[in-house]
Formats: sequence, C-alpha cells, structure tokens
Amino acid sequence: MSWRSILWQSTALGAVIVLAACGTENDLTEPLAGTSDAVGLAESGPFIFASVGPAAAQRSYSVTIQNLTSGQPVTPPLLATHRKPTGIFSVGEPAGFELKEVAENGNLIPLSESLSADDHVSSTVVAVAGDPPPLMPGQSVTVTIEAGPGSKFLSVAAMLICTNDGFTGLDGQRLPKQIGEEIELVTDAYDAGTEINTEDFADLVPPCPALTGVPSDEMGSGASDPALSENGVIHHHDGIQGIADLVRAIHGWTNPVLQVNIRRTG
Repeated sequence: MSWRSILWQSTALGAVIVLAACGTENDLTEPLAGTSDAVGLAESGPFIFASVGPAAAQRSYSVTIQNLTSGQPVTPPLLATHRKPTGIFSVGEPAGFELKEVAENGNLIPLSESLSADDHVSSTVVAVAGDPPPLMPGQSVTVTIEAGPGSKFLSVAAMLICTNDGFTGLDGQRLPKQIGEEIELVTDAYDAGTEINTEDFADLVPPCPALTGVPSDEMGSGASDPALSENGVIHHHDGIQGIADLVRAIHGWTNPVLQVNIRRTG
C-alpha cells in the first residue's frame, strides 16, 4: 500500500492537507472532495494557509524549519504571529483540546481555527514541505509570515508522527526587530501528557509505518482512543523506548527536533 493510501485513511493527517491547501478561513470547514484531488494538490508544491490582518504596519518574516532527526517525520508545522497574551502550550500545564489534537492525531485544524479567532493573533501559516507532505528527516521548508502592530511573537506546533502524543514547537518566541536580523533556534520534543505511550502502530496515526519504512499490517488510527487517555501535563518527551512497534534506532532522537531560522524581511 502506498504512503498516499495510508495517509488518506487518517482523518487527522488528511485534515493537515486540507488546511494547507485552503486559501481562505472559510475553506477550513470544507473537506476536499476526494483523495485524488487532494493528492494532486499535495504534489504541486508547498502550500501556505495565511490569515492576515490589515496591510498597514505589517512586518514580514521568512521562517525556515528543518527536521534535525534521523528518522522521525513531523506534520507540516503550524506557525502563528501574535501579541504576548497568546500562547499555544506551557510545560507543566495540561494540554488544551487544540494541542491534544495536534499531538495525538496530527490534526492542526482546531488549533488553527482557535488562533485565527484570537484577536491577539496576527497571522497563521501551515507549511507543507513537498511530497510526501510531512516534514521528513533532513528536509526543510521555508514560508513567509506577516505580523501586524504589536505582534512581536512567533509560536510553532507540529506532531511527532511516530509517537502517541509527542509534539515539538515554540511558544512565544520574540521575533527579530530589524529588517535583515535573523534568529536561529532549535526545538525540543514534548509529550502532551494526554495519551499513554504504547508505541504500538495500532495506536499511532496510519502514516507512521509507511513513512519510516517499517512494515506493518496494523492500520493505526487518526482519532483519540479514550482507553489510552491520561490526565498528565506537558513535559519533555522521554524519547522512544522500543517497547512495542517503534524502534529506537529508526524513530528515536537524541538531539533537538527542529531547527528554526527566523529572518525579518520587511
């Protein structure tokens, strides 16, 4: 079975492509008509969904994100520029529903919709790196994002696809002030604390085996399983333990997950 077939059996990761291919906020609620159309969109290059405010006083930033891991794919990253009161996660605090959907199911839509409805948020962008859509190990993607008056911060979120509820990202990173100024950062791996880490393909999103070259007859799931629920808090991920189907040497990581370069361009 091809990675495309497996990918589109996952409602959650299918939603990532829907979101990335949309051109307006209203499109977020309309699923693509069929798999073939969606795959065609995914093959034609990077897609950016952007929700931007008035043109006056807008600042522009070029953001390059690279997957530093050797075998852990991540979903297309969701980026947002915002004012200080907004954040998407906090270590030591319970994960909200929107972040839970990212971490467990690769579903960026609830978080993107929540951010777009937040008066403190200036712009949101979801970047698809190419074919396949997830950001694969060693791969990078560059997107442009705008920031309006007072929006001095950038936040990023993406699922670690071959985990139960792992994610990576930034929360409230200060943007460069001057045109031409660049900031280079790396992101850690976090556990949302919302799902038991079974490391079983049956409990992971369907694309994991195909994307990492590990054969499996288990179809996986793009929906949360209440039986695996845990009421924990966000914490640094312990990494892959190799207790079931995941393999440390393939799916594990020892270094930061992403490198993020932010440059003000206008």
